[in-house]
Amino acid sequence: MDGSIRSRIKSLLRSPSIRLRKSRSRVSLSNQVTLERVVGITASGNSSLTCDPCSGTVAYPAGCVVVLLNPSKNSQQHLINSSRKTITALSFSSDGKYMVTGESGHLPAVRVWDVECGTQVAELQEHKCAVSCVTFSPNSKYIVTVGSQHDMSVNLWVWKRNALVATNKVSSKVTAVAFSDDSSYFVTAGNRHVRFWYLEPSHSNKLSPTVPLMGRSGLLGELQNNFFCDVACGRGLKSDSTFCVTSSGLLCEFNDRRVLEKWVHLQTSSAASLSVTGDLIFCACANGTVRVFSSSDLSFICTLPRPHHLGVDIASVTQTRNPDVQNPDSVAVKYDPVNGWLSCVYNDHSVYVWDTRDLQRVLKVYSALYHSDSIWDLQMFPKDTQDSKSLPGSSGLFFSCSSDSTVRLWSS
Repeated sequence: MDGSIRSRIKSLLRSPSIRLRKSRSRVSLSNQVTLERVVGITASGNSSLTCDPCSGTVAYPAGCVVVLLNPSKNSQQHLINSSRKTITALSFSSDGKYMVTGESGHLPAVRVWDVECGTQVAELQEHKCAVSCVTFSPNSKYIVTVGSQHDMSVNLWVWKRNALVATNKVSSKVTAVAFSDDSSYFVTAGNRHVRFWYLEPSHSNKLSPTVPLMGRSGLLGELQNNFFCDVACGRGLKSDSTFCVTSSGLLCEFNDRRVLEKWVHLQTSSAASLSVTGDLIFCACANGTVRVFSSSDLSFICTLPRPHHLGVDIASVTQTRNPDVQNPDSVAVKYDPVNGWLSCVYNDHSVYVWDTRDLQRVLKVYSALYHSDSIWDLQMFPKDTQDSKSLPGSSGLFFSCSSDSTVRLWSS
């Protein structure tokens, strides 16, 4: 009797009608649910923060989602990675039409997205482990992708043909890549590593089989044992220069012969990233510090305001003058040439956008203080609570608690 019942139940579950109802349920649910807002960020450095040079849109990863933030309107759009793998690196094309992303995990893909349509237009698969950094060439023809220290490969793609045209291995951990202004070479930086990779003339002609990517090391001199954590190629009159920051807090300039020509100390215990314009260099440093230097001679200009510290209302952030107060470290900076704004990410997962058009009076444009650790629970604010009448938009409020020892109230 029991065996007969089990057999009938299995037959029923395998029937086409049951499978059809299940599939209809999934399709119906996916059509009804849309992502409206992401409360959080997983960017840990400059390779996972980018800015559209044409519109000023700021982009960063939050797990398997790319958040496209309009700071002035406090609005978001999203690109969702269908593989559900965590996005580790991203970059806009020079015209802002496309974005390239790299992901973590086994056999990660490099994906190119049409930003306006929100759709994937190319998928490049060659890396075996996580992708640590990606970038477009300024002419948008090429994409460079760098694998994690377990992958150790640098790949050059003609992405519109889905073609890997050149590749090579690196022996050091690489955390940053930058293209020259004329798209003729790119530079990688990492642990005791600054290397210049030159595009052969054959790369610009008809498609040919993959060839070895040719590179030459930067001449580091007495700084050869440093960790070069970020790199940026000069723009405009400084297009022949390449700038790096070291984790020990040095800002360095290489000339067009790959020689480390000069460096200055950032007067900080550590540094993480930099962003270069035609005139300025912004350097992200420890304790919420962002130093500004002139790109022409590396002379110091100013220090930007620091962000919040624990116990301060983020909506009323001001420059902290108490030397005993600790601020979160600055880990990523990107300049917006459209508005003259600087986007900063700090190591407590907070995001600030500063108006840097007048460096004598830097103002906050936007800020978001997200949880700095894993989230344990979420609860919607009860609609029928008497107190909710005094809270505007209370129907979209929710609580979150985290292992960062905070409970927060959010508006969706």
